[in-house]
Amino acid sequence: MTAPARPPAPLPPKPPSRPDRVSFWRYLRLFRQDILSAQPARLYRAWMAEFRTPFFRSYLCNDPALIDRVLKECPAEFPKSTRVAEGLRPLLGNSVFLTNGAEWQRQRRIIDPAFEGGRLRDTFPAMLAAADAATARLDGQAGRTVEIEEEMSHAAADVIFRTLFSIPIDHDLARAVFTRFRDYQRSQPLLNLAAFVPLPRWVPRLHGRRTRRAARDIRRLIARLTLDRMVAIRAGRAPDDLATKIMTTADPATGQSFTAEEMVDQVAIFFLAGHETSASALAWTLQLLATHPGAQDRAAAEAALLPDAPGFADIARLGFIRDCFREALRLYPPVPMMVREATCPHRFRDRDIATGAQIVLSPWHVHRHERLWDDPDAFDPGRWQTEAGRQSARAAYLPFSAGPRVCTGAGFAMIEGPLILAMLLRRFRFAPAGPVPVPVAHLTVRARDGIHLAVSTRR
Repeated sequence: MTAPARPPAPLPPKPPSRPDRVSFWRYLRLFRQDILSAQPARLYRAWMAEFRTPFFRSYLCNDPALIDRVLKECPAEFPKSTRVAEGLRPLLGNSVFLTNGAEWQRQRRIIDPAFEGGRLRDTFPAMLAAADAATARLDGQAGRTVEIEEEMSHAAADVIFRTLFSIPIDHDLARAVFTRFRDYQRSQPLLNLAAFVPLPRWVPRLHGRRTRRAARDIRRLIARLTLDRMVAIRAGRAPDDLATKIMTTADPATGQSFTAEEMVDQVAIFFLAGHETSASALAWTLQLLATHPGAQDRAAAEAALLPDAPGFADIARLGFIRDCFREALRLYPPVPMMVREATCPHRFRDRDIATGAQIVLSPWHVHRHERLWDDPDAFDPGRWQTEAGRQSARAAYLPFSAGPRVCTGAGFAMIEGPLILAMLLRRFRFAPAGPVPVPVAHLTVRARDGIHLAVSTRR
């Protein structure tokens, strides 16, 4: 007797689109609430779209040739827009995420060596310890419904603190940073008013009181960690982790290392980029696997083949789990939009682009573009093993950006994500519970009311 066929899996949740034409002020209100649902549906087919405001012009570019021009061919002519920095400056200061030009190049020369291949191998034991700790925490909740975004935030923060400062999330300072960062994430929209209205530098940036207080507390806690590490380095007793590597690396061009204040800026972005984005990607991957039980069973079977204590080389055996993680990054890129600014005139698709124009590159729309992907809104990990899928990925996949400003931690994330997923999937089964999550973009793409999954132990 044949088993009954499984019903087709539902399409992954996607936010509704706004009407094609709205007033600027209506668009501004929608944008501050959620930048994803503030966009019209036509952007999922358009190669380029122009948006006019009373203060500036912006152009959203989905054409792969234009994306390559901005990110790879002449990135110096399209630096990061200072408008995006307005909302993040209280927390990130002058970090590598916000700088441009010579200052950004200097920062990358110091930071990049810490994330080279050999160093990633050295961080693997800390990642594994964090994955084991996440498994133990979920063990205590088996048989219940779990808000999985919260759990993945905890796991990703644990990875960052173990690899950066050799302390677990249970350390008092690490736990305090994690707690205050949740307050910051919930109170800070991706863009504030100064992103839309050009304001003189002396005008207050209208950050909320809760946002300013959380950013100030986080930076004070990070400063304590940084100063403690500087003392340990001078005393010759510092652990050989990412923080020590970065703090003892001198810029080969100038011979100078980061000051204590500069290191606070960099640690803040490491925590934002390494914790917030990883938590988003992990949570959405588990949500997708929960609603696609066939894919989940295959991933769990692959994870079960790992040794009890996997090593760095074992990550290469997680091919299907890695494809599931890639597919989640395609459908829910943690950073949904990137903004650059034209520093000289250009011509895009027969349109003149003036100096000062804002160039918006949207992984959210590129990854779901109807002309670039087959069945773009479907969860299909198998696409990564087809020639059509690989071709689409080469042209239209940028969860970590691309070119010189590609995310320093991309390799780190592609080890951390499959490892944590494998450790969880070989132990637990996940099933949907509660309402369908609605994607919204704050600092990263999260679910508006969280992602609730029923967690049970696998037999």
